[in-house]
Amino acid sequence: MAKVTRVGGRGTTRRKTDTSKKSTFSGDSYKEYQEAKKKAAGNRSVSTGRGTGKRKLSSTPTTKKASTKGRTRSTGRGTGSRKTTS
Repeated sequence: MAKVTRVGGRGTTRRKTDTSKKSTFSGDSYKEYQEAKKKAAGNRSVSTGRGTGKRKLSSTPTTKKASTKGRTRSTGRGTGSRKTTS
């Protein structure tokens, strides 16, 4: 596909990226990555609440994607709105 120039770091960094690559920081691929990391953690524990509690990483619940159907979206710099259909 096409090469796109992405600007980062307050405009001081430029990098060329390929648009055919899928992003891995969101969506189903990231969910799979999270599950793999959780499985790799196994019985490892983390401390919570200023060190007063602890829980296992493997018992972290998976989140579900909320539907946006029927919600109101702002349009035109916040002056208008419309309901979503999908």
